[in-house]
Amino acid sequence: MSKGGQKQVQNDSNRLIKKAIKGNKNAFEKLVQEHYERIYRTAYLYVHNEEDALDVVQEAAYQAYKSIHSLKQPEYFLTWLTRIVIHCAVDVIRKREKVVSMNDEYLYNLPDGSTPDIEGSSQLLQAIGQLKHNHRTAIILFYYHDYSIKTISTVMDIPENTVKTYLSRGKAELKKVYEKEEERSHG
Repeated sequence: MSKGGQKQVQNDSNRLIKKAIKGNKNAFEKLVQEHYERIYRTAYLYVHNEEDALDVVQEAAYQAYKSIHSLKQPEYFLTWLTRIVIHCAVDVIRKREKVVSMNDEYLYNLPDGSTPDIEGSSQLLQAIGQLKHNHRTAIILFYYHDYSIKTISTVMDIPENTVKTYLSRGKAELKKVYEKEEERSHG
């Protein structure tokens, strides 16, 4: 898409956001539809099953609709919505009191949809699922959504240096998991 085309899409999106902030239900619904795949994928990375991910998206959309009037900067709509999705996903996880183990359906719904090394991806996703909550969130937002450190800082409501620490520690934890797997498979 050309820069002019991207700018037009952004302007259209900003107009929708401003209408939604003023209470326009149709504008809000269009925004949720526009970002549905991304927010569903985020929810799925946390809850690991379709039913719970759909519940998270529904609850997040409801929470966002109730509080959209409080959004002060329309350009941060997606960041704001992502934060709500994460909070709703964490609530679902807490309610079921344990993380559901990964199943084949999870592998078929990987974020990029085309992973050549399914076994490696499975190990990575299981390893990510074992990370501490804050480390997992930082890793998912950075590597799966390509968010900048600054954007992750905003989403998680923490300083940028803390995001860097979470990413570093998360990667170190992942490395340990892989080293243990290597030892098991060669031992």
